[in-house]
Amino acid sequence: MLAKVSSLTVWGIEGVPVDVEVDISFGMPTISIVGLPDQAVKESRDRIKPAIKNSGFEFPADRRIVINLAPADLKKEGAYFDLPVAVGILAAEGIVPVSRRGEFSFIGELALDGRLRPVKGVLPIAIKLSQLTRKKIILPFDNGLEAAIVKGIEVYPVKDLRECVAFLTGKKEINCVMCDVEALFNSRKKYSLDFKDVKGQAYAKRAIEVAVAGGHNILMIGSPGAGKTMIASRIPSILPSLTLPEALEITKIHSVSGILKEGIVTERPFRSPHHTISDIALIGGGNIPKPGEVSLAHNGVLFLDELPEFHRDVLEVLRQPLEDGKVSISRAKGRMEFPARFLMVASMNPCPCGWYGDSVRQCNCTLSQILKYRRKISGPLLDRIDIHIEVSSLPASVILKECEEEPSEKIRERVERARKVQEKRFKEEPIYFNAHMTTSHLKKYCMLSDECQKLIKSAIECLHLSARAYDRIRKVARTIADLDSSENIQPQHLAEAIQYRSLDREG
Repeated sequence: MLAKVSSLTVWGIEGVPVDVEVDISFGMPTISIVGLPDQAVKESRDRIKPAIKNSGFEFPADRRIVINLAPADLKKEGAYFDLPVAVGILAAEGIVPVSRRGEFSFIGELALDGRLRPVKGVLPIAIKLSQLTRKKIILPFDNGLEAAIVKGIEVYPVKDLRECVAFLTGKKEINCVMCDVEALFNSRKKYSLDFKDVKGQAYAKRAIEVAVAGGHNILMIGSPGAGKTMIASRIPSILPSLTLPEALEITKIHSVSGILKEGIVTERPFRSPHHTISDIALIGGGNIPKPGEVSLAHNGVLFLDELPEFHRDVLEVLRQPLEDGKVSISRAKGRMEFPARFLMVASMNPCPCGWYGDSVRQCNCTLSQILKYRRKISGPLLDRIDIHIEVSSLPASVILKECEEEPSEKIRERVERARKVQEKRFKEEPIYFNAHMTTSHLKKYCMLSDECQKLIKSAIECLHLSARAYDRIRKVARTIADLDSSENIQPQHLAEAIQYRSLDREG
């Protein structure tokens, strides 16, 4: 007997339809799976047999079973096909009727007792299902809410194989799961961290506000305990509010990576990988490429603490996503692209021991050690960081002082106003923020008055700023002017932008 069951899998961050064909015939008792299965798919035969038996059904152990996963040239991985294969075997035995089976797609991992365990990547699978003619899906109970986020499909969550068969044979009714995605999204918007918890550091907080408003990557340099990590962790709270399309895009990436905790992501992501991370884990990859940390930080913040401690080859792979906002990974089986539009925030100590320039502790590093430490950050990477500032340790008087600091909500209001100005400015351009401006954009939108020309000329001569720094200063000055609701860049805007180039100053 031959039975055909519809299923889906994930390729990259997109859903792909897969037909599961099960043929049961007389011959040597074996179970063979074809169609480029990986080890997890091959092992499904050892899960399906006891799952069927323990669910109260007869398994055809005395016959030859061939399972084909089509298309045959697409690499299959994961445990998505346990349920469709089990349904196919039962259908070939005449237990599941053809009329009901043909209405649904199936995904799910089977336990040995027949229970269904959740699988990764359900959201992209549901999105793909909404584009197909067959729009009904049976899946594990724990994946029901995630799939129901997508409109236009019918989601039927089941707890075990026995319940699935009872539903297909008409012995049990299962209600289609419904989800008001907008209500769910709006009800969970919250940030537990707030800038009102950060005492002092007005200079650093102002630089962060400018960086977020213009999409500028930023590097903070300061002694241990100065508050760099505390400040960085609160940046998502001042980013513009997450929109529903952005949330769905982030949720899809997190779902494929298996880190989705609830039905939908409602906060902008904040990713802080350890400095021992590999280049593949950071950028993404593998035999079947999966998203890396840069894609998990999409529409959010990527925080690299102790930047010089990262391996140089790891940092170098950041150059493409910082420039293009996406990651392109080529493998023998094809080429994939993952979105990676994020704000990079980095921090570092001023020297190996961390106390260079500190007002209390003494630095024991030599000049050559300090230069070697700072040269771990390559010029091309530093070229993509618009703002680098010094974060000083707080004196005891500031730490002990009880005062009301500005909350994130007020800072976010100013940031959103500046973002709307840029949105209007670049509505006909293929860019979004001031940080992405090219030379032609600088000539058009960052014209300097005679007074500003004199100021920047003096800065270049006195601070020995490079041509690269000159362009970065103009971009940052444009953002400061937007925050100030100024049509043109004023001398005070330019002067503030010059202060945010600490590493370009001689000495």
